[in-house]
Amino acid sequence: MKRILPTALAMSLAIGIALPATASAKPQGARPKAPLPISAERLSADVKVFASDEFEGRAPGTAGEDKTIDWLVRQLKVIGLKPGGPDGSWTQAVPLVRTQLGKDGTMAANGRGQAIPLVQLRDIYVSTVRPVDRVQIAAAPLVFVGYGVSAPERKWDDFKGVDLKGKVAVFLINDPDFEAAAGEPVAGQFGGKRMTYYGRWTYKFEEAARRGAIGALIVHDTPGAGYGWNTVTAPGGENYDIAAAPPRVALQGWLQEDAARRLFAAAGQDLAALRKAARSADFRPVDLGLTFSADLPVTHEALMSRNVLARLDGAKRPKEVVMYGAHWDAYGQGAPDAQGRTIRPGANDDGLGVAGLLDIARAFRLGPAPARSVVFAFWSGEERGLLGSETYATKPVYRAADTVANITLDILQTGGPSRDVMLVGQGQNSLEDDLAAAARAQGRIVTPEALPERGLFYRADHFPLAKRGVPTLLLMAISGAPDLVDGGRAAGQAWLEAYMRCYHQTCDAWSKDMNFASAAQDATLAYRVGRDLANSTRWPQWRAGSEFLQARTADRGKAAAQR
Repeated sequence: MKRILPTALAMSLAIGIALPATASAKPQGARPKAPLPISAERLSADVKVFASDEFEGRAPGTAGEDKTIDWLVRQLKVIGLKPGGPDGSWTQAVPLVRTQLGKDGTMAANGRGQAIPLVQLRDIYVSTVRPVDRVQIAAAPLVFVGYGVSAPERKWDDFKGVDLKGKVAVFLINDPDFEAAAGEPVAGQFGGKRMTYYGRWTYKFEEAARRGAIGALIVHDTPGAGYGWNTVTAPGGENYDIAAAPPRVALQGWLQEDAARRLFAAAGQDLAALRKAARSADFRPVDLGLTFSADLPVTHEALMSRNVLARLDGAKRPKEVVMYGAHWDAYGQGAPDAQGRTIRPGANDDGLGVAGLLDIARAFRLGPAPARSVVFAFWSGEERGLLGSETYATKPVYRAADTVANITLDILQTGGPSRDVMLVGQGQNSLEDDLAAAARAQGRIVTPEALPERGLFYRADHFPLAKRGVPTLLLMAISGAPDLVDGGRAAGQAWLEAYMRCYHQTCDAWSKDMNFASAAQDATLAYRVGRDLANSTRWPQWRAGSEFLQARTADRGKAAAQR
């Protein structure tokens, strides 16, 4: 595809000149009560460029990254922001390790007089983040560890002291109470349908490594994971990690649900019965009496990726920072789809979030300088495990104690104007009150996420900052069906289901059929919440029951003592 050089486009967008409206961008139905500072047309135009084939799917460490960074910095310069990275630069280094499994490897389970081949992508999906030439596992015992939760504060321990060194741990996805029926003792102990961090695959892989396991496999099921098998296999054996990450298991991945049932049956076990047993605090790990072997070639390389950081200086309290975030990376190139397309352009995930941040920056530049500084962060490596934002949180340019809030845009709604906005992580902090007030000004309401089992609060780039105590607000449209002006929640459900079929796939691409009106509404909400904070002396607070309250209290107290 011919490269698009959008210099004239960027100039027109930066000074707020309206672009010609397209049929796809025109809202259908009632308009919000007040004019929006964010333009649906500008969002559409930026996404169309940013998700074009020219950027090659925006994978970290590729030529597509170089083009992405160059484009972003050009836009930020035109808008009139300053470099916000270390030492006055536009970027922050994100050192990564990239690995790719070869296609000629073998995997199998053995025991009880039989060998059970496990075919990558069909029965099993694995990858490694170790920079080795080959992953070889020889007859490692398979041990079922239930949900793999170690939570002293909930008086829950699935491991019971069992030694996992040199073994392959097999987990269930989500939390012990996810499938619990009313009346079961565990019901509600881990938030019910709302996933806790113990339910995330990242936690399970990390816990396996902490306990010395050589491998970790999670039994996939769509309700528990929140996505289908096609999403699990989308990376195609590729993986990334932060170069200086803690020790990891040699092989990590998923068992396809039907393959897992067959595997457990070969071990003389009933997977359904073990699921039920794992919902009890008395559960003990089960040695399946099978071993797992793998011989897989690996290519690996060290590479340097980059976060992009831009700043608008505060006029009165410049050291206090309101931060916006979105991730620039997508899934690069993969196997051809039915139409022969290989580029996974990430138009909505998260090209639209990036476009939203750019237009929020334009809105700030059109007004007077805020009292506090505003930072715009475009993260690398979100799709590979929040690697760019975790790198920043480990080595922050702006101290967590000085960061008033982080507002993250990751997947906005493109089905048309909506009567509501989805709130991810209800009950965490006071920013949800700010969101509700901004929504009322638009004649809209806030709807708590309808799919808390997806654990979305732990799956976006705000999370590394939340762990360090920074109050966060995440706008993510796949947390439930929106109430569309045209067609209500049924139409919103149809949009959500259609989008999820394209999640991380080649069809997450810009289309003239996308309606950016609701995305403009939501980006406007993010702008107004951040603008009000940037012009106030308020510090948002975590709720009393939040797991992040203690980190904020300690960090702010330490900062106050140093002043």
